[in-house]
Amino acid sequence: MTVDREVAPEHSPERDRSPAGEVSTATVVAYAAAAVVLVGWFLFGWLVLRQGFVDSVGESAGAGFALLLVISVVGTVRRSRR
Repeated sequence: MTVDREVAPEHSPERDRSPAGEVSTATVVAYAAAAVVLVGWFLFGWLVLRQGFVDSVGESAGAGFALLLVISVVGTVRRSRR
């Protein structure tokens, strides 16, 4: 049994691209900053405003999911322009 397959040329444009799994340093720093802000928001709500642990967790989680939604939409728009 044989399998037919195409061989990619040595200098194809697809080989010049960076791997899809590679993340820039600026992205990692931005995600770390967002995580610090969300933890700070949780602590502010829980300790300063005294709104309760569960309420603070819910508010921080909601803000985090909203941030992820914004990041997803921006990434989709940027990818569709390429």
